[in-house]
Amino acid sequence: MIFRPSIKLSLALALLAFVFLRLGFWQLERKAEKTRLFEQFDNAPTRQIGPALLQGRRFTRVEAYGHYDPARHVLLDNKIFNGRAGVHVLTPFMLQDGRQILVNRGWLPLPPDRRSLPQVHSDDELRIIRGRLNTPSTGGPRIGDADTLVRDNWPQLVTYLDLDSVAEVLDVPLEPWLLQLDPQDDSGFEDRQWRAAFMGPEIHSAYAFQWFSIAAATLIIWITLGVRRAQLLSKNPPGN
Repeated sequence: MIFRPSIKLSLALALLAFVFLRLGFWQLERKAEKTRLFEQFDNAPTRQIGPALLQGRRFTRVEAYGHYDPARHVLLDNKIFNGRAGVHVLTPFMLQDGRQILVNRGWLPLPPDRRSLPQVHSDDELRIIRGRLNTPSTGGPRIGDADTLVRDNWPQLVTYLDLDSVAEVLDVPLEPWLLQLDPQDDSGFEDRQWRAAFMGPEIHSAYAFQWFSIAAATLIIWITLGVRRAQLLSKNPPGN
């Protein structure tokens, strides 16, 4: 088989193949990171909330004694559950030693017209709650102005969670963690099947396979075009 690829085409396709390969290896790196993250989630220790906050280890299973703020709730918008739009209910929880931590109690639906907010049933009875410590998500790149919170209008709907802003409007210091309430806790709502991350390691494997497949397709295109060019040159040699 005669093979005479164009130099310019070879350089262009080589550059594309390099980019696709690099993206594939990057996805494998992300897979390794996610694998470690999910292992950390699955193997997280169980602690009382005080030692857990001092240790500061993400995903730690904790048990806390105290009470909810019965009136002031932050509703984190744009949470989809079973195809329905809704919010995650974030309620301050006062620990026995006076410290406060924000608790993600799960999902509630929003009305389709969004003219009213869901009713959050809560009380200030002393109780033991269980859950996991997690770092508050930044929600990715932010579009538009930051949410404006006010002191005397509860519950309040926010698009992004900013603990400093919430602490300021609550007028209390908050621990720099979010407690994700255990699915079995009866003080929570729906959708509390917490995970280490939204996308698992297997998703990155699939993306890596796609990028490597595209790189392989680039190689096939280079070979095919090189063979066709050789055939054309053999039929019409330069100078004829």
